[in-house]
Amino acid sequence: MTFDLLLKKYFTGVVLAFVALAAYFQAAGATQLIGAAFSSPASSAAPLRMAAVPAAASHSRPTADPIISRNPFDSVTGPLDAKPVDTPVPTKSAVDASDPLAAPACDSPAAFIITESSNPIWSVAALQAPGDARPRLHRVGDDVGGKKVEFIGFNPRENTPSVWLSSGGTLCQAMLFRTQPVVPAAASAPAPAAPAAPPPAAGGPNPVPADIASKIQKVSDTEYNIDRSVVDKILENQAELMKSARIVPETKDGKVLGIRLFGIRPDTLLGTLGIQNGDRLDAINGFNMGSPEKALEAYARLRTATELDITLNRRGSPVTISDHIK
Repeated sequence: MTFDLLLKKYFTGVVLAFVALAAYFQAAGATQLIGAAFSSPASSAAPLRMAAVPAAASHSRPTADPIISRNPFDSVTGPLDAKPVDTPVPTKSAVDASDPLAAPACDSPAAFIITESSNPIWSVAALQAPGDARPRLHRVGDDVGGKKVEFIGFNPRENTPSVWLSSGGTLCQAMLFRTQPVVPAAASAPAPAAPAAPPPAAGGPNPVPADIASKIQKVSDTEYNIDRSVVDKILENQAELMKSARIVPETKDGKVLGIRLFGIRPDTLLGTLGIQNGDRLDAINGFNMGSPEKALEAYARLRTATELDITLNRRGSPVTISDHIK
């Protein structure tokens, strides 16, 4: 009898045998699982534990910490997550400001341009400290040669624009048009003598010297011919020659329109050049005088200029004075 005939004859028994075998193995597995669940800890096998995953291999959510630390958008500020540094607050030194108009003259810096404004923040001065190659613009609070700028304004006692500076608790002033102090005469019995001429008023306007006036030729009310040597003398003795002028910025809606000039007489330097008292200086050779930086640039180019176009506002009307430098 072949195997196929035997399988057909006992097919039902073979199937039942396989079912019984499968049921046995299933029952044995279930028994072990139930036994493991109710068995004591001592008899149970050590539970399986998952190995710890290194932090470097874990997949965390991306953050912006590297970008904040590097701060690639600003190389000056530095890291954005830097901790604030506690800086000690400097103690203010007491400055004797009981009589600022009587403060002595500073040995340095030298004042070249002083622009006075009703708002102290907008007042600026061109000061040159020892070691500076050229004058630099400064405002209140700046440090100039180891001195702090305290105030920029006008000293009526000396009749000159001035810059008050402090150093080590002492106050001094850099005056634009410094006047010589009047030395009081020694107390003695009056002796009969010829009456002396009254002393000149301190800070009064000075007439233009004859050697300079002779080299300024008036062509018309708005045109002048000027010898080159006159420009050199003006730059060398500007403080004395410009002593008569008081410079006050004129503002409107917070914007500086120009520089108003006061204290000008016809026999002074500016009067000889056709500028009248009360004129507002708006521009020189196209440089706007409402900007201190532009004013200083125009001043720096004066020595090499061959033409000088001065734009003024006279009683509300524009006036241009042309100076030909030869």
